[in-house]
Amino acid sequence: MDILQTLKDLWEGSGFNSFFVDGGWKNLIMIAISCVLLYLGIKKKFEPLLLVGIAFGCLLVNLSYFGPDSADALYHPDLWTDFLDPNSEHYHSYGHILASGGLLDILYIGVKAGIYPSLIFMGVGAMTDFGPLIANPKSLLLGAAAQMGVFLAFFGAAASGFFTGNQAASIGIIGGADGPTAIFLTTKLAPELLGPIAIAAYSYMALIPMIQPPLMKLLTTEKERKVKMEQNRVVSKTEKIIFPIIVAMFVILLLPSTAPLIGCLMLGNLWRECGVTERLSDTVQNALMNIVTVFLGISVGATTAADSFLNLRTLLIIVLGLTAFAFSTVGGLLVGKLMYVLTGGKVNPLIGSAGVSAVPMAARVSQMEGQKANPSNFLLMHAMGPNVAGVIGSAIAAGFLLTVFG
Repeated sequence: MDILQTLKDLWEGSGFNSFFVDGGWKNLIMIAISCVLLYLGIKKKFEPLLLVGIAFGCLLVNLSYFGPDSADALYHPDLWTDFLDPNSEHYHSYGHILASGGLLDILYIGVKAGIYPSLIFMGVGAMTDFGPLIANPKSLLLGAAAQMGVFLAFFGAAASGFFTGNQAASIGIIGGADGPTAIFLTTKLAPELLGPIAIAAYSYMALIPMIQPPLMKLLTTEKERKVKMEQNRVVSKTEKIIFPIIVAMFVILLLPSTAPLIGCLMLGNLWRECGVTERLSDTVQNALMNIVTVFLGISVGATTAADSFLNLRTLLIIVLGLTAFAFSTVGGLLVGKLMYVLTGGKVNPLIGSAGVSAVPMAARVSQMEGQKANPSNFLLMHAMGPNVAGVIGSAIAAGFLLTVFG
């Protein structure tokens, strides 16, 4: 046996060799990026439950790069190109993915089919108390106003000329500060952008304590930030049971495309509140939520293959996503200031910034900024109303965009 030939075959069959052919150097860059994301998730605690999984999925897919036809690759973009091509014999064929795909291809089916984001919404519903929103229905206006950034970013992306209408809609939803909604909409409208959009969405959610406070101080006066709000009324058990049923009926009839997200969100909340399904509520909040988070993070990370991630559009998505998030915060604050005026100073406009969908982090930021201005201020429960409204609002915004572009 020729030892040199054997060594050559071993080298050519290794992953190291792939980095030196067919643009494999790009995968080295993505491996470095995945290490940075791991650092942010582990050391800086930027949305670690999902960002660590996304980062490691990114690492895996770029480590296993052996060309699109390699049986050893964990993720095959070409399979998903065929899946989306109406002229392909494998159009919308999950069977072909199962037969020919790698591990990450198979896990990604749950993202593409909308299973993981919907189950995450079910867990969010089971963990969230809708009482503050029910006690103060005006919070819905703040949640709606905080979707302003979604549509501003959409128009900005569309006007840039770099994105189609479907892609612009997917970029805009970053402004809702709702990772599962962004993933759900993007897999339907622009799956080729899922990696950068998901990373942008979760990164900005993690950066809420850094992004929002400067805007809050810029747009509100010290007098407004000091306002103490009256305690919300007590919400009855009956109201909490009826609320998710009514919201599901109204929103799904209005926008049928919201059914997976709104339906799961409200079912999770009904299990929480009805009093006879504690075991189911506990399972959804803990075991199921953790399992789905594992699969969702790794699957989204799989879409960050170098060829689809390293381009000018990714940089534009990062910039437009930040713009969307900032303007969503501004929209909530401006309507909060309007409520302050109309109520004669009874509403603290800081709660408007909680109208973005990041539960409960955005509400906590409102609480912290309120207490800085007035140590006796307790805004958390007041801010949870707009925060919950933002979850519903982002799902409705996604449903509207899906109806228009889907």
